[in-house]
Amino acid sequence: MIWISILWVAIAGVFTSTGYLLLLLTAAASFRSGSPRRRAGGQFPSGLEQPPAATMMKPLCGLEPRLEENLTSFFLQDHPQFEILFGTRDASDPALEVVRRLCARYPQVKVRVVYSGQPDKPNAKVCTLREMFAQASYEYVVISDSDVGVEPDYLRRVVAPLLDEANGLVMCLYRGVATGGFWSELEALGMSVEMTAGVLAASRIGAIDFALGPTMATRRSVVASVGGIAALADYCADDYVLGNLVAKSGRKVVISDAVIDHYVVNRSFKCSMLHQMRWMMSTRFSIPTGHAISVLGFAMPFGVLAAIAGYFSGHVALAVGLLGWTLVNRMAMAIAVGWGVVRDQRALSYCWLYPLRDLMGFGFWLASYIGDTVDWRGEKYRLVAGGRMIRLESAGAAASVDEEVQASLPRIAKR
Repeated sequence: MIWISILWVAIAGVFTSTGYLLLLLTAAASFRSGSPRRRAGGQFPSGLEQPPAATMMKPLCGLEPRLEENLTSFFLQDHPQFEILFGTRDASDPALEVVRRLCARYPQVKVRVVYSGQPDKPNAKVCTLREMFAQASYEYVVISDSDVGVEPDYLRRVVAPLLDEANGLVMCLYRGVATGGFWSELEALGMSVEMTAGVLAASRIGAIDFALGPTMATRRSVVASVGGIAALADYCADDYVLGNLVAKSGRKVVISDAVIDHYVVNRSFKCSMLHQMRWMMSTRFSIPTGHAISVLGFAMPFGVLAAIAGYFSGHVALAVGLLGWTLVNRMAMAIAVGWGVVRDQRALSYCWLYPLRDLMGFGFWLASYIGDTVDWRGEKYRLVAGGRMIRLESAGAAASVDEEVQASLPRIAKR
């Protein structure tokens, strides 16, 4: 009798995950068709004499794979007037050597380096951004991570929607790009599919009330109206909080039609797991109800459960059918979202691997309810209600920096 009950639970899970897939298929079709409710086009009005100048903010912290290539893509923007602010704690950061080389290579680009000192709040990145906002020259600002690469029309495409005063923040969908190794490949696949799926589902259900950190374009006046960038300094998911505050202020958070590349810098199993656990746990504390409900979107855990329960209850054919369908479900999701929306070729060629990724995601979801401590760049933090962080103690930089990245630092520094 117990196995029959478990089988029914599994069937219910297969049903909800199928509903989630159907929601994503319709959302993906709408997004690809250019529905204005789903995304914002990157064209300036034809009568505009001069597109507005913009400040791009790039917080840096050490060297990482493809740093020079990624930063180069921001120097090559076809926008008529912009500046780039690079932020570090102090002048000893090795990433600044890369910045110096690029400044010498592209002297026409206006660049400044901002030093923020030791952080006085838990979120060191926001502490750096606080100083960068104080020195930005222009009203239009774009915050982007160091591990992303963009096309030359990127800045134009993310700034253009902000000319509409109703739009308060523009974010980008992104492709995960591996930098070496199986775990990097698997995490990149999750970035392309899972993150994109979450945004598409939210846009289909209603207004978007969050943002994705790899790119957040906004106006300084908007940020000031929601308490300033410093209001995010106690939070782990600062991107979610900024998007949420902007949405609550009555302005729209929109998706740009520009898709960017997000490079996975975690190559080892340990570092990849720590990174994904931090993200999953921060989601649990930031949006507890949504995080709990998200379990209904997984497919493979219910397929496996159905296979086990069906076997022991004597419904083998049903068990095989349900397991087979969940495999097809996740491969279809990888193709429709990862390839169909963000054009990640890996999502097409490795769609057969996504069921494993789905199982891993469920494992992270379960683990997010065990404990409240995360590791972030060698520091231990405790998460509390609302997603706030409390710094505990140093965990040692080597604990959160991929060993392969560490080994590459001398070679990069000497180029």
